[in-house]
Amino acid sequence: MNLREEILKEHSKAQCAKIVCWVADSQQRFNELLGLFLNDEYRVVQRAAWPVSYCVEAHPKLMKNNFGKLIKNLQKANLHDAVKRNSVRLLQHVDIPEQYHGEVMNICFSYVESPKEAVAIKAFALTVLGNLAKQYPDIIPEIKLLIEDQLPNQTAAFKSRAKQLMKTLKL
Repeated sequence: MNLREEILKEHSKAQCAKIVCWVADSQQRFNELLGLFLNDEYRVVQRAAWPVSYCVEAHPKLMKNNFGKLIKNLQKANLHDAVKRNSVRLLQHVDIPEQYHGEVMNICFSYVESPKEAVAIKAFALTVLGNLAKQYPDIIPEIKLLIEDQLPNQTAAFKSRAKQLMKTLKL
């Protein structure tokens, strides 16, 4: 399969599923997909985002040697929402190596704090922070403060995720 051509062929759930099935648990194929996601032209990057996150959700081990690349990419300015959303989405489903915890926390806190971020990005970032709070309970008061600050002006989806997290963290 010419992965780049398949990505450009169409942007649909069926096409995403086809790519995810093709990648399966192959590290080599996943690395090819991730390479397109991190390095190609805007349209390819945008369309590769969805299958990348689904591949990692199904096979978390595929990210094992790729965290550095993903985190470095998330620190770039002017990333498309699809890149941020699917990157943070996949971080919910993996054990993030300890060496990246601080950077991931900083990224997620900045997403939740930002009035410009899409609600899905904020919601996924909250979940990642909640997962990290199990190892770093010191961040719980900051998460609580952020949630309380954001809650009045947020959508039902954000409120639901925030309330779920507050219950999990016993806030």
